[in-house]
Amino acid sequence: MKPSFLGLLLLQMVSLGAYSATDHTYRDDVPPIHAGTSFEVLEDPSSDLKAEDVLTSTEFIAVREAVPNLGISNSTFWLRCTLRNEGSSDRIFLCVEYAEIDIIEVFVFRHDKLERISLTGQSVGKPYRNSNDPEYSFTLPIANGEVGTVLLRAKSNKQLQLPILFRSAQEVTSIRSTRNFLLGGYIGIMLVLSFYNIFIYFSIKDKSYLYYVLYLLAVALTQLAFIGIGQFYIWPGNTWLSSYATLALTLLTATLGMQFARTFISTENYTPMLDRIIPIFFILFALCFGLQQTGNAILGYKPTQALSGLSAIYIVTFAILAVRRGSRQAMFFLVAWSAFLISVVVFIFKDLGILPYNAFTTSAMPVGSAIEGILLSFGLADRINVLRREKAASQAAELRSSQENERIIREQNVTLENKVNERTRALQESNAHLKQTQTKLVNAEKMASLGQLTAGIAHEINNPINFITSNIQPLRRNIAEIVEVMQGYRSIEASKAKEQMAALKLREEELGISESINELDEIIGSMAEGSSRTAEIVRGLRNFSRLDEDDLKPTDLNEGIRSTLTLLGPQVKDHVTISLDLMELPAVECYPGKLNQVFMNVITNAIHATKAMDGDRKPLIQISSHCTAGHAIICIRDNGSGMNAEVKTRIFDPFFTTKPVGEGTGLGLAIVYGIIEDHQGSISVESEVGEGSVFTIQIPLLHEKLIQLRA
Repeated sequence: MKPSFLGLLLLQMVSLGAYSATDHTYRDDVPPIHAGTSFEVLEDPSSDLKAEDVLTSTEFIAVREAVPNLGISNSTFWLRCTLRNEGSSDRIFLCVEYAEIDIIEVFVFRHDKLERISLTGQSVGKPYRNSNDPEYSFTLPIANGEVGTVLLRAKSNKQLQLPILFRSAQEVTSIRSTRNFLLGGYIGIMLVLSFYNIFIYFSIKDKSYLYYVLYLLAVALTQLAFIGIGQFYIWPGNTWLSSYATLALTLLTATLGMQFARTFISTENYTPMLDRIIPIFFILFALCFGLQQTGNAILGYKPTQALSGLSAIYIVTFAILAVRRGSRQAMFFLVAWSAFLISVVVFIFKDLGILPYNAFTTSAMPVGSAIEGILLSFGLADRINVLRREKAASQAAELRSSQENERIIREQNVTLENKVNERTRALQESNAHLKQTQTKLVNAEKMASLGQLTAGIAHEINNPINFITSNIQPLRRNIAEIVEVMQGYRSIEASKAKEQMAALKLREEELGISESINELDEIIGSMAEGSSRTAEIVRGLRNFSRLDEDDLKPTDLNEGIRSTLTLLGPQVKDHVTISLDLMELPAVECYPGKLNQVFMNVITNAIHATKAMDGDRKPLIQISSHCTAGHAIICIRDNGSGMNAEVKTRIFDPFFTTKPVGEGTGLGLAIVYGIIEDHQGSISVESEVGEGSVFTIQIPLLHEKLIQLRA
């Protein structure tokens, strides 16, 4: 709603007639100064007043400060000034060099018309702004020689200051160029320090350098947020970040600063009690940030200021204590932190109005942070020297220690050498004794195996021998009868030939010579078969118990298996079915007698396993052989009682047996394992309880000793 023309005219007349503290004359030849005293201020606690109402209000109060400091408040503030343009340009720029303003709106009343020039601020979204200039610089359309009334509405949930200047376009451009140059230098310093120290961090992996870089970046972002670079150029249009960036970054900077101080000074060693309190500050920082998000920003702003100040004092305290306790790093930190702390105090005093708002107070924090960064960088560089000296001292100590150890070792070498020689002789004797014992055990097991075969072999040999023995008497009788008849024929006289021939014929019939001759052929055939069977058993026994065990020689493993089965014939006869699937094998370089003992022990265990099984299943042992990849593979499978997992893991352990006491020594499979190892072969077993077992033996065709000799 616009005021009446008469009211506006009266206001303009009053303004023109009262050209005093609320008037400002712009001239080209006068350097721009803060124009706060040229304004009047009106507080609007409800934030409901309109520009039309404010323009004619009589409740304005004259501003007494060059830079109005309106404190921390939820109120909206209106500033009013009558501006006279006596410069050479038809444009005047109203510049507000303070970024921490949530809402700033500018109006100009001239030619009986109220015109809104701009609406912007940290909490004003980009679509709602009607100014293309991201900074708080507003073009006032007051021509040369004209007079107009300027209205400025400002609101902020943080410390609100209004450093207002009237400038020409050329001055605005020059100021921005100078500021951008200085900011470029500041950012360059901070980035150079950051890149240099992050490189050092990746080189030596000291966390102090990482926290330092993060702290530097947080400080730089905080300063850029305070002077408005962040909201204007880094995150333009992000109202949340623009409104809360300074507070959030302040808390982040304080957190990283304290964490850097902890690692750089080693507070855990120098001030352990104070170090344990530092995490409490981190919790309080998080609570302050949470308060800022509750909707009442002032509720979070004041505690943040207080907590930041308290944390700075706390850092100074433990730094001083660490210096007194001999920390060289704490001295560097204290000097650097003091420089930054002084700049913070200057900045806060400027906000509180204790110090004037000028170039020194506004640039104190960026300058102080740059000085702090440089001084801390010196401290970190010195830390490298300290680490080098510590490393050199440590290396020197290690060298002295190693030299002392070398001396002690040299002195002990003689004693140790004598002891080693004595121990070597003892071990050689022990090893020789063990070899003898091992040989005896192997021979004992072999003899035990042969002893178990004795009864069966004796029975097997007795059968054909008894058969031969029982046929000797009939053979002798038949031969005697034939000899008697032959002698009768030989004694025939020519004169009595007829009578004697008749008598001999009669005698042949009485003796049954024809039947004796036929029986004689059968007896000789039976005796031949018995002697052949006896020779086969003897040959198998001879092959099994070879005495050439220490000689490697090419051997047909299939022949060894058959010889073993020949000896085991009495145990399997009428009890176990043997199925052979022996493929043709090349000659294997091995110790034949030892491998025969392997076959004997494994097949004997298979026989016992099949005899021990329950049920009506017919005992069966399947033996197969084939050659693959330079190895002879022997597979012995039975359908016996099988083994559980626990037994299977221990079957090759010496003296382990599942047989009753007195029936097994527990050495059979242990000897098998040792013999196969001597041949650089392998043996594996698969077994399931009630299903049987499968032993797979692999023997290389060429023994390693022969490979080495031929190489």
